[in-house]
This record gives sequence, structure tokens and C-alpha cells, in this order.
Amino acid sequence: MGADRDRFSTATRLRALGAQAAERVYRAQGPAKPRTPRKGRLTGRAALLALVLCSLVVALAYPTRQYVSQRSEIAEQRAQADRARDAVEDLLKERARWRDPAYEERQAREHLHFVRPDETGYTMRDGTADVRRPRDRGPADRPWYEKLWDGLDSADDAG
Repeated sequence: MGADRDRFSTATRLRALGAQAAERVYRAQGPAKPRTPRKGRLTGRAALLALVLCSLVVALAYPTRQYVSQRSEIAEQRAQADRARDAVEDLLKERARWRDPAYEERQAREHLHFVRPDETGYTMRDGTADVRRPRDRGPADRPWYEKLWDGLDSADDAG
């Protein structure tokens, strides 16, 4: 029994030393702060902050959308102004060409088939007023009315 008592007393002593060491460690850490359980709810400040942020988003959404749409309209208007400016430049060049008498005469001759008083104008059978010889047309290239008249002419000559 004496051995059991020594062993018991050693185990008891070790527990006592462990408890004393634990107390020293807790005391060295400072006064214990009571822990409060964390709440899952929003605090008043967080709710106010969320409300302010939401109101800012709502208040700025419409002006931001208007700003973006106006920027795209401005870009479209600038592109349209550039196209109009290019068209005006082309028309000014065209007007300068038409002020040249040689260009005016050439256009009248080509498009309106005008001739000078001492010239003789010819209109070719194919509708062109070109000086070149008309190209020889095969049967597939001719219009239907020419084929009809040629058929009638050949029937009259044969009969």
C-alpha cells in the first residue's frame, strides 16, 4: 500500500502543479474579458450605411445612364458632321469641275448627245452614240424584239 500511496500522491502532486501552472499562465495574460456571443443581426450603424449606399446608387443611376447615352449621341453627331463635311467638300469639287467649259461640253456630248451646229450627230442602232463600230452580236446577245423583226423580215423575203 505504501507504493500505491506514493504513486497516488505523485499523481495528485502533478495535478496540483499543473493547476498552479495554468493559473500563472492565465494571470500573466491579463484580466479575462468576458466574451459576448456574436449577434447575426446588423447593427444600427451598418443598417444606416447600407441605406445611404443604396440611396446613392439609386440617386446616381439615372444621371449616369443619361451621361452615357448623351456621350454616344455626341459621338454619333460628330461622325455625322464629318460625313456632311466630306460631302460638302465633294460637292465643292464637283461645282469647280462644272465651272470648267470643257468639262461641261464633254458632259453634254456624252449624256445629252449634243453636237455643235456644224457637226452631224449619229445615233447607233444599239442606242449608243459612240464612234466605235458596234460589236457583232450573236443570236443569244440580241434582244427579243430584234429577233422578232428579223424573223418577220426573213419570212417576208422567203414568201
